Amino acid sequence: MTTVDNDIRLSTPTTNAELVDPFGRHVNYVRISVTDRCDFRCVYCMAENMNFLPKKELLSLEELDRLCSTFVELGVKKIRITGGEPLVRKNIIELFRSLSRHLETGQLEEMLVTTNGSQLTKLAPDLYSAGVRRINVSIDTLDADKFHAITRWGRLEQVLEGIKAAKQAGLKIKLNAVALKGVNEHEIPTMIEWAHDQGMDFTLIETMPLGDIDGDRTDQYLPLSKVRADLEEKYTLTPNEYKTGGPARYVDIKETGGRLGFITPLTHNFCESCNRVRVTCTGEMFMCLGQDDNADLRTPLRAQESNEALKQAIYEAIDRKPKGHDFIIDRNSKAPAVSRHMSVTGG
Repeated sequence: MTTVDNDIRLSTPTTNAELVDPFGRHVNYVRISVTDRCDFRCVYCMAENMNFLPKKELLSLEELDRLCSTFVELGVKKIRITGGEPLVRKNIIELFRSLSRHLETGQLEEMLVTTNGSQLTKLAPDLYSAGVRRINVSIDTLDADKFHAITRWGRLEQVLEGIKAAKQAGLKIKLNAVALKGVNEHEIPTMIEWAHDQGMDFTLIETMPLGDIDGDRTDQYLPLSKVRADLEEKYTLTPNEYKTGGPARYVDIKETGGRLGFITPLTHNFCESCNRVRVTCTGEMFMCLGQDDNADLRTPLRAQESNEALKQAIYEAIDRKPKGHDFIIDRNSKAPAVSRHMSVTGG
């Protein structure tokens, strides 16, 4: 960010200048967590016995609406609602319905959700009616016993019913799976073929060193470079320039006629094109998933009815957005890169 830009912001923060970081990247995508709670306990995400935040520390739905609306004023075009599991938040559909006004004006291009699918049977029609058109569903296996082992508390049948309900409601679905060594690596081709047969994109994600879990991540880590090499022995993969605004890089698979994404924070990080920030359910904004630096947005949000102090806090935080993360997983670095769990930052 140039000195001139900083001077303008400090003197006239009401100009609503777009969010541009020190490396010239336009930040137009915000992922906002509405809860740190989840009805699953996935082994790569959190410990089984979690201490969740007191509810009074969470931003209210009204505060979340105001925060999202402020980001829209500052040029954000895409908002993804995350958790924990966002759909377990009480009355969460009211937030979607309220935010849909920005879709109607055209200021917001997309409002999306990342979910574990457990609540979709009940809420998919409401999501669609509130303006959501695309969702990501996390599913790491199609084996019911293995699914229960990975999620600890989840039932595969419930998620598959949720996916069916979401499709019937008109939602476009992308499936996300974390690649886990010795757990689902041999199942990946089956899952890809199943997803593509159902008309859904499929994306593989490397496990990330966030938060202490009940185990050693070096035992879980499966580099997607190896997965891709294995897939290329079975399928014809052709690079695809398709972009959703997120970090995935895509290929087309000739044999299935579908699209496969790779999210590779370790083997090939995607920091050079990062256009995102994350906000926790308590109003902390993390400019990078793999760094601890954050900005307190809750205090200015609650300090005054005007949004000017909130905007200034956002501008100042964007000016500190780092070039990239420092993720690493190896036998000598068993501690997580950052102490917070993924469920706190937002998926």
